[in-house]
Amino acid sequence: MTTTTLAVLVPLLPFLGAVAGLLLGRTAPGFVRPLAVLPPLVSLVLAVLVAVRQGGGQAIDTHTEFTPTGSVPIELALYIDGFAALVAVLVAFVASCVQIYSTGYLRDDPRYPSYAALVSLFTSAMLVVVYSGDLMVLLVGWEIMGICSYFLVGHYWETPEARAASIKAFLVTKLGDVPFLIGLFALATDAGSFRITTVLGTVASGGLHHPTLVALLLLAGVAGKSAQFPLHTWLPDAMAGPTPVSALIHAATMVAAGVYFVARLLPVFQASSAAMIVLAVMAAITMAGSALAALAQDDIKRVLAYSTIGQLGYMTGALAVGDRGAAVFHLLAHGAFKALLFLAAGVIIHASGTNSLAVMSRMKDLRARVPDAYWTMTVALLALAAIPPFSGFFSKEAVLGAAEHVATGHTEHAPGASGWIVLVAGLITAVLTAAYATRLWLLAFRGQGTEAPDHGRQPLTMTVVLWVLAVPSLAFGLAYGPLPDWFDGRDLTPVLTTSVLGTGLALVGGLVTYGAWRHTSAMAARVPLGAVVAHPDADAGTVEAEAIAMHAPTFGDVASASDPADPGRLLLGPLHRHAAVGFHLDTVYSVLFVRPVQAGASLVRFLDREVVDTYVRGAGALPRWLGAAVRRAQTGNVQTYVSALLAGTVVLVVAALLVATGA
Repeated sequence: MTTTTLAVLVPLLPFLGAVAGLLLGRTAPGFVRPLAVLPPLVSLVLAVLVAVRQGGGQAIDTHTEFTPTGSVPIELALYIDGFAALVAVLVAFVASCVQIYSTGYLRDDPRYPSYAALVSLFTSAMLVVVYSGDLMVLLVGWEIMGICSYFLVGHYWETPEARAASIKAFLVTKLGDVPFLIGLFALATDAGSFRITTVLGTVASGGLHHPTLVALLLLAGVAGKSAQFPLHTWLPDAMAGPTPVSALIHAATMVAAGVYFVARLLPVFQASSAAMIVLAVMAAITMAGSALAALAQDDIKRVLAYSTIGQLGYMTGALAVGDRGAAVFHLLAHGAFKALLFLAAGVIIHASGTNSLAVMSRMKDLRARVPDAYWTMTVALLALAAIPPFSGFFSKEAVLGAAEHVATGHTEHAPGASGWIVLVAGLITAVLTAAYATRLWLLAFRGQGTEAPDHGRQPLTMTVVLWVLAVPSLAFGLAYGPLPDWFDGRDLTPVLTTSVLGTGLALVGGLVTYGAWRHTSAMAARVPLGAVVAHPDADAGTVEAEAIAMHAPTFGDVASASDPADPGRLLLGPLHRHAAVGFHLDTVYSVLFVRPVQAGASLVRFLDREVVDTYVRGAGALPRWLGAAVRRAQTGNVQTYVSALLAGTVVLVVAALLVATGA
């Protein structure tokens, strides 16, 4: 079987699995789980074969015209270079893990068949984005992911949080997709084709007429899809969906698509120094701001959501300094340990019956209830904090090393200002990342107080997946040696200066957070247990039962804002209350956009009801009044009709005489 055929089957199999799962979900429920698990597993095997055959050498480039358009052609094209081959393996690997995990996590969910089918469709769409050699075909996968995220985030549609989160995710990403689509059309117009190879050839020959405008339009879509400032606000709210969906979105699909798109079309952005600086500033604000917000979150999944935003900021930062090898390296490493973090968090939520770190901190021996999640999440958090020899150290160091090279003028792939912006923001974020990772670990696993609830052992399908993901989280970083063959020959060996700086700052962040936790724990020991309460409108037992039954985020189970056991509150000080709500960005958007739109809608409704409808009602009233007048003249009395006839005759005779006399 040719490599091209194998590559076509990689996205096709999950798509067929999704269709079959939807058709057989009700008539043959016994086939739902095999149809959910087997297609991504086979796709994983095929993706590995494609990567081995590609081998980091010459890109696989094949195409056929889809349909005559009369202008810019649209082609079914494959373009598989080293980046695409490895990212496809990541997507299929994480999707397989998520599907296996979901068979246990959602084993009692009546909507599991539609959920599994949507996850398969989601996977297929991302694989289309990865392998596509035509921007229009890529856009199809890009938009299918958007609608899949809408349905999956809103899986628990009974809860208002899930409904609101799904709508918000859809609208915010679509806000970025509008300029993104315009940018694609502008790019194709200049190149005369949607083919990626043709576009890159046009850029290389200087044929792109408005590079800054095109790059900024494309960045809007990337910011929405990859949750970068200022269009990142949908991602923390998307935690209302099932935890495995969060793992899929954060690790291998949706948010990774934007970073991958920029990596694939990086020369387009490098054609404009202004666009590269904008990308660097966007990455810097995203990195630092999300890390501060993560340090203030109480919901364990929201901590991880802001963490994803920050790590994506590292990837866009690497792209801003012109190093797509470092960006994709971090994308691959992050995909493994972030999937592990979310799936381990799902096990913890399943065991504790809550998402709240403050409530978990009041449970002793929780780690004994979930030993698999405890050990594997520890590995993932060390990778997230970039502690050697875990994978996150090598990939994050590649980003910082690339920024340092640009900042010191050792390369001309990007403006020097971009290098300094990314380097400084990356080092600051390294401290904060280690801080919130340490805080999460301490609050979740080092709690003191009442006994943790015992809800029995988690299904084997959930715990085995954790250990599978722990392997690349620990060891993938060591692959920096052979990876340059797939990464344009870019040397990913750690640089001494940034390695020492990054690791030292991470250790400082972790140690300071540990000291703050010891201090706050001593304070909390003097506070009665009743000081940490559940939401006043929620019965604690009911919230816990619903969390276990639905496996859904328990937004009502939030610790009191005065909880003294949180080291994040001590570290952030007065900044804590602002960071906890994402620095009020949702409020700003509400004032600048939502309220004016609502006011405009109210004005239109008033004009429609009071002005337009008045004319419509008047147009209908006039004939009605005339009809009423005519109806009253029809009495049915013959004498009345004869009298009226005679009176009319007299009037006509008199009128005729007057006319004759006047003549």
